[in-house]
Amino acid sequence: MAAGFDAVRFTRAETSEPTRREFAAFLGEGRHGEMAWLAAHADRRADPRVLWPEARTAILLGMNYGPATDPREVLDAHDRGAISVYAQNRDYHDVIKGRLKQVASWLAAASGAEVKVFVDTAPVLEKPLAQSAGLGWQGKHTNLVSRTFGSWLFLGEIFTTLDLPTDSAEADHCGACQRCLDICPTRAFTGPYRIDARRCISYLTIEHKGAIPRELRSLMGNRIYGCDDCLAVCPWNKFAVVAGDPAFAPRDDLTAPRLADLVNLDDAAFRRLFAGSPVKRIGRDRFVRNVLIAIGNSGDSALAVHVEALLDDPAPVVRGAAVWALRRLCSDEAVAKFRMRYLAPESDADVRAEWTAVV
Repeated sequence: MAAGFDAVRFTRAETSEPTRREFAAFLGEGRHGEMAWLAAHADRRADPRVLWPEARTAILLGMNYGPATDPREVLDAHDRGAISVYAQNRDYHDVIKGRLKQVASWLAAASGAEVKVFVDTAPVLEKPLAQSAGLGWQGKHTNLVSRTFGSWLFLGEIFTTLDLPTDSAEADHCGACQRCLDICPTRAFTGPYRIDARRCISYLTIEHKGAIPRELRSLMGNRIYGCDDCLAVCPWNKFAVVAGDPAFAPRDDLTAPRLADLVNLDDAAFRRLFAGSPVKRIGRDRFVRNVLIAIGNSGDSALAVHVEALLDDPAPVVRGAAVWALRRLCSDEAVAKFRMRYLAPESDADVRAEWTAVV
């Protein structure tokens, strides 16, 4: 397909009343957590007719990023970090937006119509639109599932003032299956088609800015950026194909990186390693926080030396995670010696709490 897209469908530039109600409930119950940008433009996000009243047709385009292997395999390598499939190479926002602009420019030139392009950072409920266009359906894990590409489909949208013929909506093909709900390590699903982002590992490792809730840390394993469990377990992946676009071929250094290497990254090294990657946007401090949680879950006391070096890191979120990891890896006697050295009266309140909490 032109511009590298693997699928394209058309629908009306509007969302259904049930979709708008569910989105309002999601926000009203606070299930979006710290993602304030979801609520900031809720009216425009819930209804494309508010976002752009002149829009008539939404063109939904999909780009396959299917992995060559099961992304859950790395979860058994406790000295390695698990980075979500979508983040193992270039930032898909940049790739897709550039290609959407190519298609939209051609459409505008050929028709004289107005066009606007969107990737998922814009206020658009893209998954309900994709289902309405027949590109796939929202599974019980709330993500899009395709009968052709399984769970692995990036989405982009072109809104236009053209009144184009539309495709039929895709039916829900989940049936009685709930593997995606059952596999979630942190029980982030409150029921089929309902997710509480505040318990989701993808949210915790990417969107959450502060200390990760203590009761969820041991459930995160070695997942240091995102989580693919609910996607990877879907039986519709039997039809998935490996991504052919080089932009989404996994980099060797990001498929199963050593935790010992990642935990020592300073800001400059972090930026070099993740240049062009979506991982870069969370910053070094949050990323190292995630790595320290993974180290704490590793059970490998040899990694404690790397943790010790971060007990006086400038970032409180790093220091707090280092304390937690150290207490998981070291004996009570060793931890007591560190506590005497680092638990000063002027310590950050959150860090002091880590020293005194039960692991």
